[in-house]
Amino acid sequence: MAEVVRYDDTASQQLQSQQLEARFGNDAAVVGAIQLFLQNRCADQLDRLQTSANRAVEDDTTNTEETDAKVVVDMHELIGFNHELATLVLESPVRYLRLFEQAAAAAASGRGGGGAKVAVRIEHLPNHPACTRTRVPGSPDVGRLVCVSGTVVRTGLFKMMETRRRYRCTRCRGSFDVQAELEQYNYLARPTRCMAAGLEPCQSTTFDQLSEDDSTECVDYQEIKVQEQAERLSLGSIPRAIAVLLEGGLVDVAKSGDAVTVTGTVVWRWRATAVGDRPDIAVALRACSLRVHTHCAAPSTEQSSESEAHAQFRRYWADNAETPVAARNTIVSSLCTQVHGLFYAKLAVALTLIGGVARTDPSGLRVRGDGHLLLVGDPGTAKSQLLRHAARLAPRAVLTTGVGSTSAGLTVSAVKDGGEWQLEAGALVLADRGVCCIDEFGSIREAEKATILEAMEQQSISVAKAGIVCRLNARCSVVAAMNPKGSYDPGSSLAVNTALPAPLLSRFDLVLVLLDSPNDGWDARVSEFVLRASFGEQPAAADAVTGTAWSLDTLRAYFAYVKSAFEPQTTHAAELVLTTYYRLQRQRDSLSGASAARTTIRLLESLIRLAQSHARLMFRDKVLVVDAIAALVLMEATMLSASLLAGVDALHSLAPDDASFAQLQDTALDRLGLSHLK
Repeated sequence: MAEVVRYDDTASQQLQSQQLEARFGNDAAVVGAIQLFLQNRCADQLDRLQTSANRAVEDDTTNTEETDAKVVVDMHELIGFNHELATLVLESPVRYLRLFEQAAAAAASGRGGGGAKVAVRIEHLPNHPACTRTRVPGSPDVGRLVCVSGTVVRTGLFKMMETRRRYRCTRCRGSFDVQAELEQYNYLARPTRCMAAGLEPCQSTTFDQLSEDDSTECVDYQEIKVQEQAERLSLGSIPRAIAVLLEGGLVDVAKSGDAVTVTGTVVWRWRATAVGDRPDIAVALRACSLRVHTHCAAPSTEQSSESEAHAQFRRYWADNAETPVAARNTIVSSLCTQVHGLFYAKLAVALTLIGGVARTDPSGLRVRGDGHLLLVGDPGTAKSQLLRHAARLAPRAVLTTGVGSTSAGLTVSAVKDGGEWQLEAGALVLADRGVCCIDEFGSIREAEKATILEAMEQQSISVAKAGIVCRLNARCSVVAAMNPKGSYDPGSSLAVNTALPAPLLSRFDLVLVLLDSPNDGWDARVSEFVLRASFGEQPAAADAVTGTAWSLDTLRAYFAYVKSAFEPQTTHAAELVLTTYYRLQRQRDSLSGASAARTTIRLLESLIRLAQSHARLMFRDKVLVVDAIAALVLMEATMLSASLLAGVDALHSLAPDDASFAQLQDTALDRLGLSHLK
């Protein structure tokens, strides 16, 4: 494949552009070369345009959908077919994209397409720093074709924009068109001199605007703001944002919180100012193509590397088939290795990141598969460390606090920019298809406690602000941490200790309480662990890990793989364990007269999600009894209803080996009255 021109030398770039343009000669030669490419590499798309045009003629319609009248051009194919033409498109996209549209319309009309306007979408630019950017382009990139990936943080209103207006000269009676100036926010200035084509120049300064049907041209228009992906930035870098201009079929494709890849031309924009005032010039991106990522995958790697990693995971579980619990402990103990113990807290974080299986009933009712986790504990119990490690493990994560990291807070807000209202996404919308880590959850604003309920259960946010009525996706897991209100009182309910309303607490699948109670043996082990780490020594392996700890990249790849490869189905034995435990908790609360906020049907749904995610963690597509017992152990560790197993402490916990877990399973089955499942 021929190499595309580099942008490191402006003088050599201009010289090479002039040489390439001289080879083609004129625009007609360029259009001919483009038509040859379209006929060879985009013949199927041209055939579809012909079919669509013929269908419109048969239906006696003159207006066709703009989304149908388009041709998608793969830049890699263009480079392989004619690298000189590809270089000109990358260097001068404004001119050559216009020629591409002319060639596409001509090629479509040659196949019976009717000669209608055809939009050209350029995709898959070369993976070169000059073309594909991780940071927002700046002033040196103006006039170039670049590809930017990011998150939509703000969406403007859908509106109609006038791009052309026709005038007639009152003296020579000639007509001419005036194009909107993109650099001045699509301003259509009234002409100051006659620009009609004639034998002699006309000096008239008075014109009449024509009112015929073809005297004006309008297109659909929308502005969105795309922010850089924070996970791709170095530590301490502040994500920047850029305005993206959408026209035609690209309008109303992306919503706030969507992860998108935009290919377009970098332009300058400024507003008209008075004489002597300095103009405020901004950089924007005029989109040529827009692709919304339907799912958030792990960081891109080579296909061969992914296959090798998947084969390595399968070999790992095949080698540890006799000791599956110990193999699981190796994975879980690899999380947040700078924290000693807290095995059940780490297991809860892992299961929350993996998640269960979402399902949709025939009636259309959707039950979420993403779990939510709340860590309530005394200061110094590594809650914030677990949150930050969870954010590093997730392919898409937003780390914020209860008061909100943006003006939109946790949900969404309507802001007025440039005279119009726009929606600005909050943390939960930005974390769509990922995880939202909220520290100091108790500091959440009272006004958002009601709106966050819908986001956590229905995984969407309904907006009715400033005349904008819509629904945004918030399909994410919430991992939150907070301190108790004062000293934690084990005799009081969670709602009293946390000062959170019962409807909000019931939406968390797990609420782990981490109490820093005095324990001489545990304090000695933690002190030794901290001292060894402070002096740079390797801490003693006290978590019963039976193998080498996994790296962060390996854990991230493993979680992404099991989440996409397995959809565990619940077995009858596992269902029996979960339903028996659920009924036991309901009976216990009814007899004790305690609040039933946590023992609603959501408790059973949480148990199912935890068992499914544990089966994924164990590299299985079936939920067995051991997965149901693991869900029960975690639920007992919440200290909300420790009626089945006594002494399950989420803070002072180490990884149990296969024998210890088997004994724990037998005890749980005996107390549930299910001894026949042993």
